[in-house]
Amino acid sequence: MNAVPGRQAPGITVRDMTIDDVPAVSALEQRLFPVDAWPLQMFFDELSQPETRRYLVAQGSDGIVGYAGLMCIEPIADVQTIAVVPEYEGRGIGTWLLTSLIEEARRRRAADVLLEVRADNPRAQQLYRRFGFEQIHVRPRYYRDGVDALIMRLQLNGPTGKQADAGTTKEAGQP
Repeated sequence: MNAVPGRQAPGITVRDMTIDDVPAVSALEQRLFPVDAWPLQMFFDELSQPETRRYLVAQGSDGIVGYAGLMCIEPIADVQTIAVVPEYEGRGIGTWLLTSLIEEARRRRAADVLLEVRADNPRAQQLYRRFGFEQIHVRPRYYRDGVDALIMRLQLNGPTGKQADAGTTKEAGQP
């Protein structure tokens, strides 16, 4: 189990997700995204591809309180999922998870990080904008309940070749 270094929320550890974490993460997924929840097997499938994936969990004294995942196939990285249980929002956990995913994308030499966020989730959109993500497209009625998905992109290498700054923000809850 590898802990993720960096600024920590009090009492929370961010570490790599393991197969043993999948049942708890899946239960949170069902709770947080009841309409669009991933099936249990999808998490196992994602973890079986470490050459292109990285998944993290945020663990507190109450168990897993957040999780996030990234797929990276150079030159594009995609945030697959990011979630924090509502009782733990506002503690910097979402920021820490997103920062870790962006750092992983840089490590894997991605030029851009893409993600989809619900059009009706302004809190998540605000987090992503603070990190420098810009909306580049809309997928109409993308989610099962008919809500649009906003496609957002963070360019890691700008026109001058400098890497984008991840910034410091509050977390988003669910994308």
